[in-house]
Amino acid sequence: MKIAKVNETAIIETPHKLDVRRLYDKDSAQAVHIKFEAGESLKPHITPVDVFFYVLEGSLDVLVGEEKLTIEADCLVESPKDIVHCLYNNSDKVARVLVVKAPKPVSKTKVL
Repeated sequence: MKIAKVNETAIIETPHKLDVRRLYDKDSAQAVHIKFEAGESLKPHITPVDVFFYVLEGSLDVLVGEEKLTIEADCLVESPKDIVHCLYNNSDKVARVLVVKAPKPVSKTKVL
């Protein structure tokens, strides 16, 4: 059995400059944990595969296409491939999210 502990997983370098940790990385899917301090956000971007976001803690404003909603902990949001999406922590508290891409992307994400 393989167990990935968030706090023991290395932070990876991304264009977003956030605490991003890859917990799962197989051809079938990829899962990353992202921690957002108050006021932090991703850059708007487009992924070549379907993505879902599961909010673990706090709340985030989530943009998918032209729709933007505030999502609380224990909610899952889907983002189809080839559509702009972004996550924003507009609160004064930490927010954490699990991001799953399926299948694992073979081409790069387009940061806008």
